[in-house]
Amino acid sequence: MGKSNSKSPVLVEPWRTINWDVTQDDLSFLNHYKPQLEDQKIRILLYGPAGAGKSSFINSVQSVLHGRPYGQALVDNTGHDCFTKEYTTHKIQKADGSFYPFIFNDIMGLSKYKGVLEEDVGLALKGHVKEGYKFNPETPLCEDNQFYNPSPSPNDKVQVLVCVIPADKISIMDDEVLQKIRRIRVEASKLNIAQVTILTKIDELFTEIQADVKNVYRILEIKEKMQRVHAYVGIPLNCMFPVKNYHEEINMNTHVDALILCAMRHMIQYGDDFIKFSQNRFESH
Repeated sequence: MGKSNSKSPVLVEPWRTINWDVTQDDLSFLNHYKPQLEDQKIRILLYGPAGAGKSSFINSVQSVLHGRPYGQALVDNTGHDCFTKEYTTHKIQKADGSFYPFIFNDIMGLSKYKGVLEEDVGLALKGHVKEGYKFNPETPLCEDNQFYNPSPSPNDKVQVLVCVIPADKISIMDDEVLQKIRRIRVEASKLNIAQVTILTKIDELFTEIQADVKNVYRILEIKEKMQRVHAYVGIPLNCMFPVKNYHEEINMNTHVDALILCAMRHMIQYGDDFIKFSQNRFESH
């Protein structure tokens, strides 16, 4: 487990408010959301440092939607290296056999010396990377590769780019990794792709959150860490969401669900805005 800080003061009034006990509203939104365009899917690409908790977040979302612990995305709990090596797609099935209209893509983590190349992330954003492509830290995907998609459809392209950053590593993140995040953000901005940051491992950093996850917005140091991420990579605070991933629990927790659902609702809304923006731009030409 990461370092715990038992001295962080807990504020009387939270610096951000969410509705902890009415998670059904957000859950209902996700269960009933349908994009304007028929058969359109919102593709959500997760990237960030190796060991940040990308796969754990995908599992946590599936756990919340299914109402039970779920583990489809393989997770490496040692955190020593990039566990996800391939371009992996995660579709979430509903109880009736249909699928949610949003898709997660998990990629190899960013690191100083190895890890996913920025060029490959750029290709994924544009829909050129096929499912199952094994990332090569030395050379980017080339056009003559069987995993290169030369003619991506709108559903192959990314609508929401999510940067997953571990709260316990913000102060020691390598500058080269931060620069990579900044450059990927610029590339996504050129494509008008919605961008969100997920701050993971908040429970490993603060004993107050281990005791009660509702303390997350009563701890000023969480806000300070978010402000530091904003200063480093430019993501605004209202697009930043601290979450606690499910990793050792065998039962669900409504307040853990609330943080995950809040983040997901915003992701889907931002992705829907992107689809509408793209459609309006297409119709105006």
